[in-house]
Amino acid sequence: MTSIVIPAHNEARVIGRLLDSLLVDSSADETDIVVVCNGCTDDTARIAAARGPRVRVVEIPVPSKHAALRTGDEHARGFPRLYVDADVVITGAGVRALTEPLDDDTSGILATAPERRIPLAACAWRVRAYYQVWQRLPAVREGLFGRGVIAVSKAGQARIAALPPLMADDLAASLAFVPEERLVVGAASVVIQPPRTWRDLIKRRIRAAVSTAQVEQHHRPEEASARTSTADLAALLRREPRLFAGVVVFVAAAVAARRGAGKAIRAQDFGTWLRDESSRQN
Repeated sequence: MTSIVIPAHNEARVIGRLLDSLLVDSSADETDIVVVCNGCTDDTARIAAARGPRVRVVEIPVPSKHAALRTGDEHARGFPRLYVDADVVITGAGVRALTEPLDDDTSGILATAPERRIPLAACAWRVRAYYQVWQRLPAVREGLFGRGVIAVSKAGQARIAALPPLMADDLAASLAFVPEERLVVGAASVVIQPPRTWRDLIKRRIRAAVSTAQVEQHHRPEEASARTSTADLAALLRREPRLFAGVVVFVAAAVAARRGAGKAIRAQDFGTWLRDESSRQN
């Protein structure tokens, strides 16, 4: 049985769409779903429980994703195991595609993640331009981070369970596996709602800059960084010169994020979560 752990902090607006998508084409003996409501002050727990007995709801008082993930592990029943952010959408078919490589003991694959689908139609033009560049970057295409979903085998779960509590838990999880141990599965996709406004995009990028700095304190920089180099952008422009305006927007966002993250990094503030609410709009 595949266990799906969903940490959720005040996700009443979006938790239902994820659960409905997971439940519609999977059976009770196929998936074990655990929603860990951490420090919720809204109706997240009630909405999740209303999906019926196939969804088990656990509540903890502290608003901590790390604590929610480990609590989910304590209640989960099987492997492979998926960790899924509450604000994304993946189907039961996507779950099956992610777990298939993990069932093969000879493959050496310990962790998988889906391809991203990022609907940009409702976003401001600068946000669209940013993501047109971001999605093409090598580290973004190859890493398991920034997808809101990671699936692991029993051995893979043991490895990420040993990680310290980090804001960029998905980046740290991706870096826990060498390229030969991780796989982005083309047959699986996850819908990730992007920020709709420039201001909310910068919030996300500040959070990413702060969390990446924290991860780099636990790894050698060449191992830990998912940062984009000038060479990456130059190579992208050589391939697709039409993206020049998008690269300018991308660089502007990076500069704004670096400035915004500076104070938190200097203060070693790795607990303040700049939440983007625009991506949670219906």
